[in-house]
Amino acid sequence: MAFKRSIFASASEDRLENLVLERLKPGADKEKIDARIWDLFGEVWCIMFTDLSGFSRGVEKFGIIHFLQTIHESERVLVPIIEDHDGILLKSEGDSFLVIFRNVGKGLQAAIRMQKELLEYNKDKIPEEKILLCVGLGYGKVLKIGDSDVFGSEVNTASKLGEDTAEAGEILITQTVFDNAQETGLKFETIKDVPAGTNGAYRVLY
Repeated sequence: MAFKRSIFASASEDRLENLVLERLKPGADKEKIDARIWDLFGEVWCIMFTDLSGFSRGVEKFGIIHFLQTIHESERVLVPIIEDHDGILLKSEGDSFLVIFRNVGKGLQAAIRMQKELLEYNKDKIPEEKILLCVGLGYGKVLKIGDSDVFGSEVNTASKLGEDTAEAGEILITQTVFDNAQETGLKFETIKDVPAGTNGAYRVLY
C-alpha cells in the first residue's frame, strides 16, 4: 500500500512540475496552464494545522529525549481521533500536523475531540509532560498533490492560525470555516488578530 501511494504521489508531482516548467517558457499561455492545473489538482478540503504550545522552549530545557516522548505521545493520542473523523494526516513534522477533512463539520468535531482528550490526558501529568495543543482550521479550494501535500490560501491561513496565533487549548478558524459551520450548533467568537488571506477569524467555544 505504501508503495502504491508513493507511485501516485510521484506521478502527481511530476505532472505538476511539467506544467509549471511549461508555464515558465517565454510566451506561455499562463491562464490556460493555470486552468489545467486547477482541473487536475483542485479540490475542496477542510485544512487543519496543529502545533504544540511551548514546545521549542521545552526541548531547550528538557532535551531531545523529552522531545521524542512528547511527539510519540501526541501521535498516540491524536492520530486515532483524526482517523475516527475520516481525516487524512498528510504531514507530521516535528510537533506539527497537517490534516485534511472532506467537510468542515468533521474537521471541527475532530479538533474539539482532540482538545477534550488532551484535557483528560493532562489531568495527572506534571507540567513538563502535558501536551498543549493549538489548532487552526481553513476551508476551501486547494491544490492537492497526491496524498503528500496541499497548497492554497486557506492552507496558508490555517497554518498561521494554528502555528502562530492560537494559544494552548484554542481552536481558531477562518471566515470560510465559520460560514460553513452554521449548522453545527457550535458557538464562536471573533478574534482581533486576523491573518492575511481571510476576511475574519474566530475562536471555537467548546
